Amino acid sequence: MGRGDPKSLIAQYQEYLEAFVLRARRVEEHSLAADWDALVELAEIQIQVTPLGNGEILIKHQYPAEEVVESAAARLRPILLEGDACFYQKALKALGYFCQSLPQDGEWIRSARREWRTRVAPTTGEEAGYWVMVSNTATGEDHNLDRHRLAMAWIYGDVVHHDTARRQEADPFGLVDRFRAAVPLIAWAMIGTIELLNFTRVLQEAGHITLSEKVFEESVALKSTTWEEKAKVYFAPVGSEPPTAATTPFPEQWAQLDSAADVSIFRTTSGVQLLRTDDQAAEQSPSDGPEADQDAG
Repeated sequence: MGRGDPKSLIAQYQEYLEAFVLRARRVEEHSLAADWDALVELAEIQIQVTPLGNGEILIKHQYPAEEVVESAAARLRPILLEGDACFYQKALKALGYFCQSLPQDGEWIRSARREWRTRVAPTTGEEAGYWVMVSNTATGEDHNLDRHRLAMAWIYGDVVHHDTARRQEADPFGLVDRFRAAVPLIAWAMIGTIELLNFTRVLQEAGHITLSEKVFEESVALKSTTWEEKAKVYFAPVGSEPPTAATTPFPEQWAQLDSAADVSIFRTTSGVQLLRTDDQAAEQSPSDGPEADQDAG
């Protein structure tokens, strides 16, 4: 199949869109997206000022905790990277191909592309929103940096990487200025991502694209990190041959762990106890249902 073959293009574009949908749904599940109005507010560069009556004003910025924005940035990062399959612009390009005969949808895609470039990837400092200038009175050094480069220094210098060049460029401005610049960018990128996800859902429902239903349905983010499950646990001396699959019988050396076993023998190489008993659970009768999972230790 040739590189320019329409069938090859369709497969490639479907791959981009399916990757985007999975990642965008994970962004959609982030706590910052739970309150849409609040997220929209974060996307705007808003500064609260209070006149003090002596010619000065008090400037106040109020943002979510850094670790909350940091986790959002981590979920967004692949959507910001040109090299990743789920890159925002790749998804737009794919939808542009599938919407060639849909003028209204094509215009929405072009508008989304323009806004993304302006808000998330401005080409000049003048488009970035604002500049910060600082002077070191001790050394006489002057520094200035636009909001976008400050934001990228926080994302790639402080959070998801330790980009030395970005850190050095933005160090004179400090962590506060880097974070303040990043918050509106992260918030708007989340908005743009979720809006494009919803647009993709509409096209899928209308039959204009035919992505795998799995990418719209499979779990992409954990709702809870506490689980209870009934299981049978088996153990054997170190070096024993393990079972070949979850449904095959255990080899002869393996024994089932039951209430009579001394769980204190189950320790890791660092001395941490691997298993502990819950007396209340031990008194309950085990389930006689079919078992497909096997835990071996």
